[in-house]
Amino acid sequence: MALDPCSAYISLNEPWRNTDHQINGSRDRPTCDSQIDGEWYRFTGMAGDAMPTFCIPENYCGTHAPIWLNGSHPRESDGIVQRQACASFSGNCCLWNNTVDVKACPGGYYVYRLIKPSVCFHAYCGHFYDICDVVDCQGSCLDTGDCMCSLGTTLGPDGQTCLDENECELDNGGCSEFCVNLKNSYRCECGIGRVLGNDGKTCEEIEGCHNNNGGCSHTCIAVEDTYQCECPRGLVLSEDNHTCQVPVLCKSSSIEVSIPKDFVGGLDLSLINASCKGVSNGTHVNINFSLKSCGTVVDVVNDKIIATNLVTGLPKQMPGSNGDIIIRTSKLLIPVTCEFPRRYTISEGYVPNLKNSPLEIMSRNRGIFPFTLEIFKNKDFDEPYRDALPTLKLRDSLYFGIEPLVHVNGLEMLVESCFATPTSKIDEILKYYLIQDGCVSDDSVKQYTSKDHLAKHFQVPVFKFVGKDNKEVFLHCRILVCGVLDESSRCAQGCRRRMRRSAEGEDKEEGSRMTNHILTGGPIRIIMDE
Repeated sequence: MALDPCSAYISLNEPWRNTDHQINGSRDRPTCDSQIDGEWYRFTGMAGDAMPTFCIPENYCGTHAPIWLNGSHPRESDGIVQRQACASFSGNCCLWNNTVDVKACPGGYYVYRLIKPSVCFHAYCGHFYDICDVVDCQGSCLDTGDCMCSLGTTLGPDGQTCLDENECELDNGGCSEFCVNLKNSYRCECGIGRVLGNDGKTCEEIEGCHNNNGGCSHTCIAVEDTYQCECPRGLVLSEDNHTCQVPVLCKSSSIEVSIPKDFVGGLDLSLINASCKGVSNGTHVNINFSLKSCGTVVDVVNDKIIATNLVTGLPKQMPGSNGDIIIRTSKLLIPVTCEFPRRYTISEGYVPNLKNSPLEIMSRNRGIFPFTLEIFKNKDFDEPYRDALPTLKLRDSLYFGIEPLVHVNGLEMLVESCFATPTSKIDEILKYYLIQDGCVSDDSVKQYTSKDHLAKHFQVPVFKFVGKDNKEVFLHCRILVCGVLDESSRCAQGCRRRMRRSAEGEDKEEGSRMTNHILTGGPIRIIMDE
């Protein structure tokens, strides 16, 4: 029987968690909630009464990126509810976000099921809420003893605490784009390239460089009747065409960050794991790391696998050998993010080509996450065919597996479908499913357990398609990558039959999206028994 979180929680009482605690970004060491592990927590003592439900500025709550609750606290009758938790950084009130559980308890307090932040330096904030004032009756009135809260706050379930009122929850605060809840107030914001109109709620297109620098983070250049943003040497324009960013190369085996030396003179650069440091080549400071090293956090968000880390630059203790004797900034913080798609289509003959090339999927030029389809010589799945394509007979056993070329903890993989065709075309009319919707479609398919949680191994009797000319078989597999701890993910659901029309529609849509990223090899020739 599960314990009631209102009686089984961990107290967070550190004074630095409070919203009144500000750190000096250039001198103080920020904290990081790396010890948070998905348990239920309550804010007590000098940490505060509850999480703040309004945007907290950078460098408060003892950290660089304070985490606040983007939504109102529930009533006791609501039970356990989900709310978005946002981390504020660099002027963005919700640069990172995750989902937390919240419950109002009978004693008038709240408990939260908090997950480990995906990036350091993040920490969850606590806040002291005001105690309401009893109505001050003037003249002849009844003394009801009722509490009155100030404008922008609402009375909490304990009947005396005034909680912040989230104006953004009602019609988005009247904002045409983004509504940001503040303490006892709120404000409207606009996306990149747009500016807030005179009414303070409607967003308008920026007409040129004269208006808010065109929304450009650096240089705005007038071009005839329009404008464009440009970046200093060494920086690149991001996908929003307005923000300049440090170049990041996302690969399956490594993440490479190259920072112009002009930006880091006099600073030592390192990652979350401070032992991973930048190396200067004279013009740039380069940092190379993998998905499994230097404190890199890998998470699954919607349809992406996201790897994050943070480059921190601190003043050098003594002049460097490359001539750095001055500094131009007291601290440098560069969040690094690489995105990889979750869904892949692997199309192979029964064996890979002789070079064993990996499947490489590009995701908005963000990164690749490779898998291969291997044919093994036996059920030990430790010796794949390499030098020559095998020749198999009917009634032989075929051993095949889907292998990751990058092994990352915290992820799992579901084989959504595997089907065979007589040619290398994925859209062949003649198609035979071995696995469909995560379910084994052919009872002769046997799955083996694997030491690697991202690898899948199968055995199936050899078969061929009807027709004397059909002497070859190609195999196509579609897989999905999920987070291990996400109990509601598609991977956790496993076998799930869909309606035929829905399945065909999804296959058609995904087929059109993935066709250009298919690796085709083989084929294997099937020999008929005499």
